[in-house]
Amino acid sequence: MEYTTLGDTGTTVSKICLGCMSFGDNDWREWVLDEAAGRELVDRAIELGVNFFDTANMYSRGGSERVLGDALSDRDRDEFVVASKVYFQMDDDDPNSGGLSRKAIEQELDNSLDRLGMDSLDLLQIHRWDDDTPIERTMRALDAAVDRGKTRYLGASSMWAHQFAEAQHVADREGLTPFSTMQNHYNLLYREEEREMLPLCDKQGVGVIPWSPLARGRLARPHEDAEATTRGETDDYAFEHPYLESGGREVNERVQEIAAERGVKMAQIGLAWLFESDTVDAPIVGTTSVEHLEDAVEALSIELTGSEMEYLEAPYQPVRVSGHE
Repeated sequence: MEYTTLGDTGTTVSKICLGCMSFGDNDWREWVLDEAAGRELVDRAIELGVNFFDTANMYSRGGSERVLGDALSDRDRDEFVVASKVYFQMDDDDPNSGGLSRKAIEQELDNSLDRLGMDSLDLLQIHRWDDDTPIERTMRALDAAVDRGKTRYLGASSMWAHQFAEAQHVADREGLTPFSTMQNHYNLLYREEEREMLPLCDKQGVGVIPWSPLARGRLARPHEDAEATTRGETDDYAFEHPYLESGGREVNERVQEIAAERGVKMAQIGLAWLFESDTVDAPIVGTTSVEHLEDAVEALSIELTGSEMEYLEAPYQPVRVSGHE
């Protein structure tokens, strides 16, 4: 394993963050693992040196947090960096169980900590932007969570760069805790974040922890085999992203080509490209397979040449913004 500093927090994290969206209850998503399989993944991740775990309250309606918390319960909590998120409505009958009001943040953070069996998070993230709550009120509620010791750091997720800049400005103006991380949508098939968000994060010392680093499997297999897995067959949301639009198919084919030349897997090339980025701290790798987790760790040893990087990037063309909703 290799390690890095998470933004300007001074906190050391593994260069792979294990995404825990695949833990919980397959009634929520068909490809989700049960508790035993989820724990096996966490245990193997720790053996491989992973110390950074990302979940969210909405994953399996809290099931992911319960699985992760149980898996870490017999270990030293201080050895791990645990992140979760709030925003999406948790109870269909309770509109205040979602959004970024003070009430929603406080009650849902407490609920997350209960499920995790922890006193505090290392990183509390807002899962999206809330158009219905003024950002000043959200930032004050988040700052209060830091003051109460419920979380050490704050993070944001996919949004427009101008929104992120506004939130950071509010925090600076009001003397509140700013966001330390950005969990955004970024991979070799979706690079729109390079225009504004990544330069903004770099300027402000914000750690970048991209979600969907393998484009929901589009960088793990030939594009004609996109539906070759249970998730590929059932995850309609994956097909809403513009991964194979414009130059996406050619990028996919070039990943295949370089993987074959190197004798490695396509997914490892997709991750290796992210590891070469000066702005990315730790991609969030979600998996349902111990083998794929091990492949991801092995990808840290792959160093792409400058010409390989250029070859992979060259076919990319601008696509519609995706992932903010």
